[in-house]
Amino acid sequence: MKNFKFRIHENNYQVKIISHEEDIIELEVNGTSYSVKMREEIKKSKTPTLVRSASKNPSEPVKISPSSAKTKILAPIPGIILSIDVKVGDTIKVGDRMLVLEAMKMENNITSEKAGTVSAVHIKVGQQVLQNELMIELA
Repeated sequence: MKNFKFRIHENNYQVKIISHEEDIIELEVNGTSYSVKMREEIKKSKTPTLVRSASKNPSEPVKISPSSAKTKILAPIPGIILSIDVKVGDTIKVGDRMLVLEAMKMENNITSEKAGTVSAVHIKVGQQVLQNELMIELA
């Protein structure tokens, strides 16, 4: 199976693993055969898991233009629309959730920063949007 060379306390050892079945290993050390019984089962290494720390910079709110008659809700980042919580004609208040945008396997609630009435919805569930793409208009 595998051959290894070890040097322990100035002594050289040539180890050849002949077989490995369950908890018994047959091996040969410098030409002498041994049968070794393992105390514990060899644990296979797991795939490492990426752990992310919380962002130090909070996400920026959706930018709206207060001077325009219509408020345009633009995609803050590229992603996929998971759900739309408003429809044309709905009256919304500040802080109401309008839609959920999935980006980088994270669900992002897009909330209103201005009260108004939904005048147009330019997206649908499952659609992929690019950054700054028009999603919803408020009157």
